[in-house]
Amino acid sequence: MYALRRLRFLSAISAWRSLRHLASYENAYRGKKAVILCNGPSLNDVDLEALDGVSTFGLNKVNLLYGRVSFRPSFLVAVNDLVLSQNADFYQSTDTPLFVDGFNARRHLRYRENQIHLCCYENGFSRAPEKYVSQGGTVTFVALQLAFFMGFQEVALVGCDHYFIEIGAPHSLLHGGETDPNHFDASYFAGQNWQAPDLQMSERSYAQALKAFQSHGRLLVNASTETKLSVLPRQKLTAFLAG
Repeated sequence: MYALRRLRFLSAISAWRSLRHLASYENAYRGKKAVILCNGPSLNDVDLEALDGVSTFGLNKVNLLYGRVSFRPSFLVAVNDLVLSQNADFYQSTDTPLFVDGFNARRHLRYRENQIHLCCYENGFSRAPEKYVSQGGTVTFVALQLAFFMGFQEVALVGCDHYFIEIGAPHSLLHGGETDPNHFDASYFAGQNWQAPDLQMSERSYAQALKAFQSHGRLLVNASTETKLSVLPRQKLTAFLAG
């Protein structure tokens, strides 16, 4: 199954270009700190200006912050087909390094040099994203695999509320109402289709990431101000940045 998916991935020139680009990131940030910006409502509690000089991963529709802050993330990650479709105009125009699911990106984006197409395949925490990355129920898991590959020694999550008011069967198709109460911006999925989260799968993924980081003497913490995620150790963002 993986071999066939890999062959499909490599059938596009964008994949080969992406692999060359991805290779330049391996251990490029060895020993440094990174913050991953998840998209829960508590992301609004984060002092983004305090992240100046810190490498950051912005997920999915993080660009909805752009109209109100000067902060910009170092990297962008998006793998969900609906998100790539809905946010295609931004992804097509940004010059920030953008890591995307290669199969979904081919449907919605015109390839540009800042894009790194990934071969997504569900097989646990990947230490070799040049071969595959697992989505694991959450785009955050993809960002964690990339952060590990890049060599970051300490990684913190913010805005990882791990809680949704509207819930359906995992991965089922939902349609957003007039406002979105589940994300940092009320327009996030307002009036748009989205997929119900799989919180149990996400928790298993976070546990796998924690094991990988700790087995290599690295730190992974949840620095969200509001969260129902208990799998990761907690730490305040100010302490994480100061340490």
